[in-house]
Amino acid sequence: MVDLKGQYEKIKNEIDEAVLDVISSTAFINGPAVKRFQNNLEEYLDVKHVIPCANGTDALQIALMSLGLEQGDEVIVPSFTYVATAEVIGLLKLQPVMVEVDENTFNTTAEIIEASITPKTKAIVPVHLFGQCSDMEPIMELAGKNNLHVIEDNAQAIGSDYKFSDETIKKAGTIGDIGTTSFFPAKNLGCYGDGGAMFTNDDELAAKLRMVANHGQTKKYYHGVIGVNSRLDSIQAAILDVKLKYLDEYALARNKIANYYDEAFANVEEIQTPVREDNSTHVFHQYTMRIRNGKRNELQSYLAEKGVPANIYYPVPLYEQDAFKEYVSDDFHLPITEKLCGQVLSLPIHTEMNKSLLQHISRAVQSFFTVKLKF
Repeated sequence: MVDLKGQYEKIKNEIDEAVLDVISSTAFINGPAVKRFQNNLEEYLDVKHVIPCANGTDALQIALMSLGLEQGDEVIVPSFTYVATAEVIGLLKLQPVMVEVDENTFNTTAEIIEASITPKTKAIVPVHLFGQCSDMEPIMELAGKNNLHVIEDNAQAIGSDYKFSDETIKKAGTIGDIGTTSFFPAKNLGCYGDGGAMFTNDDELAAKLRMVANHGQTKKYYHGVIGVNSRLDSIQAAILDVKLKYLDEYALARNKIANYYDEAFANVEEIQTPVREDNSTHVFHQYTMRIRNGKRNELQSYLAEKGVPANIYYPVPLYEQDAFKEYVSDDFHLPITEKLCGQVLSLPIHTEMNKSLLQHISRAVQSFFTVKLKF
């Protein structure tokens, strides 16, 4: 699904030099490389504060911990997402309220969210799934009207641009009260281990986020709140700082691949290719199709036989996972989420793909439907 080695080979000299510089300095924790990457990412995102941390799940947890929420408070989260988004809500003894998503964009909407707001609702966590922004302007208007916090889960859409109705453009993750991201190696901006970060334009929130991420302390050995130990190490920061320079180039490469797939499958009526919204650029963390003839699993097996990996993100709604059974009634169902879990299939998409590989993958997909149509 990704070719991290091929990507590394293209920037090997820069990466090796950056890593060796950190090793030579022995400033492994909170060294100059972390501050340099933090500053450069702030500039790229045009956001006041970037607070690095150990991984994307920690980023979500620390964001929630910084908001002063109380046990039992409700946090609205899409049902169709990776487990981490809701996992941290339950971990903090908050109440995850899982809501439906739009079947074309895979993201939740203000209209869907509004129907689930109660007096106990305190926050919304929209997820920019697969590389495209949720429609944030109406979500922010809804949050303002109901005095709700907004945490953007931007683990899959870093670098994406969102356009407001007045033509203002902001980067994904910089619109809500707090944005979070993951630097897992397979992400569009990925390190060579684990890493994450939080973004905010609020000075007070930034101070709280830093404090929570650092054992709840602002001064060594003086702890104002219960916190965690979550930091991005200097080697990973140095790697990320190199790769940040190529992030827009990587997004362009992914879009070219997506365009190729779109054209290849344009006449296959059983496939719905990804829908691109006018108010958001798409950075294609995943190229996720919908297979609408009920043969998704057969297609995945067929592609595996042809040497083509294809993954299902995500096969089970959050509320059907054993870990979340306590938060929903036995008869709780979200039909669009369940439909998507039975239809979605993601093809390889990464920065090192060439035309030969794209042809092989596309022809394998096409041949499956051609064979099915003949008999």
